[in-house]
Amino acid sequence: MRLRRFPAGSLLLLGLCLSGRRGLASAPELRDPPKKIAVVGAGIGGTAAAYFLRKEFGAGVQVDVLEPGTVGGRLGTAQIGGDEYETGGSVLHPLNLHMKHFVEQLGLSQRRTVPSHMAIFNGEQIVFEESDWFIINFLRLLWHYGLNFLRMQIWVEGVLDKFMRIYQFQSFGYSFSSVERLLHALGGDEFLWMTNHTLDQAMQGAGFSQHFLNEVVTPIMRVNYGQSVKINAFVGAVSLAGADSGLWAVEGGNKLVCSGLLYHSKATLIPGKVTSITVKPRPSKTGGTVSMYEVSYTGQSGAAHSLYDIVFIATPLHPGISDISFPNFSPPIPSHFSGRYHQTVATLVQGRLNTSYFGLHFSGDSRVSEVLMMEREGLAVHSVSSLDPVTVPQGYSRPPASQPKVWKVFSPAPLSEAQLGALFLSRDAVSETRWLAYPTYTLPRGLPPVVLHDRLYYLSGIEWAASAMEMSAIAARNAVLLAHHRWHGTEDRTDQEDLHSRLKNEL
Repeated sequence: MRLRRFPAGSLLLLGLCLSGRRGLASAPELRDPPKKIAVVGAGIGGTAAAYFLRKEFGAGVQVDVLEPGTVGGRLGTAQIGGDEYETGGSVLHPLNLHMKHFVEQLGLSQRRTVPSHMAIFNGEQIVFEESDWFIINFLRLLWHYGLNFLRMQIWVEGVLDKFMRIYQFQSFGYSFSSVERLLHALGGDEFLWMTNHTLDQAMQGAGFSQHFLNEVVTPIMRVNYGQSVKINAFVGAVSLAGADSGLWAVEGGNKLVCSGLLYHSKATLIPGKVTSITVKPRPSKTGGTVSMYEVSYTGQSGAAHSLYDIVFIATPLHPGISDISFPNFSPPIPSHFSGRYHQTVATLVQGRLNTSYFGLHFSGDSRVSEVLMMEREGLAVHSVSSLDPVTVPQGYSRPPASQPKVWKVFSPAPLSEAQLGALFLSRDAVSETRWLAYPTYTLPRGLPPVVLHDRLYYLSGIEWAASAMEMSAIAARNAVLLAHHRWHGTEDRTDQEDLHSRLKNEL
């Protein structure tokens, strides 16, 4: 569902921060820069870290990015019917300023937008369907849900207003040593409360009706995170923002941002799976010892290892995703933090949708391109969406729902032949991608640390507050700034409170 509103003008002005003042990199350096830095993982977090490392530490440092798979991580695509389609992270918010900055700097472009229509299915019939006309959509929403929809826009915008402060803070070089401190600097106790309470609690406490939560909010949670309104309220707000108008994607595929950042950073890509990281004392120039990090990995030529001054881990330390050991650290560093990542299965089907599956109110010539599912027993899927190729040709228009085209079905488990047969009248091609897409958001839960050791940093902990491409880019920028401050001993720009008021007075 697309929330049609006008973003506050003050938010857009923050985009100036990305090209305005630099962080501490422009200040006089207090010691020699590090010689070698490792980044583990080449998804959006890892490649963004490499990009920011080059900007902060300069051309002289060697940056190695270790990745056993494909550059792009969870930003994946699949070919079907001769075209390429997104299977992973597929849309970006118009206020994702880091991603917009990357696209501009890398010479990429935004994909041409194809108009889309959404419907909500309750297991028996369509309960809401978007029209081509804004006024008709507004009246339908008002009739079905009263003022809940308008109030939700205001609630989400209030969260975004505070969250957008991160771009100003980072443009001035401020960083935070934990996810909790970062969130508190943005939204105070409210943001910390949101990470420890469910979306259901937050929205019911704000006066939203259960009917609205069931028919509108829950389907949005299911399509974006494969979960219910029992997820934490902060990631729930991020999910609702992801249902906004003006969403966009990168022409040629979002994964091009990762490969572009890697190239732009002039980092060295090492195809290898990291197996362990240990701390090693080495003689220093001053006659004492200095701690280095030995990163061991299995590459194309077998086992290997290398020493680094600083290491960034940009892959989730959770079962099924990584298995890195950390021997000889005190206090010990776990190979896996508590909690598991949620499996999502993305099934691409080239064929004809069985429109009768969705009830009599869903006509065969409908232009509906996305069907969100309410939480009902027996519904095996979370959503069914019409896909456009990652490269949209001139003159392209999306055919009606009843005609053959490519659909993406999100489900928590692989679909059986019977389930696919119920959804589709015909299938010319099928492609299935299983991925651990995002955390399983159960409460209560603490957030993993950013600093694992003196110069060993962890980016993926922010996903337990909210998982999104932009969140990973923010985590990368924060960790690089933090590492820069700690390396040079200039930590007066770390963990500062009341930054919003202070910076406003400076400006």
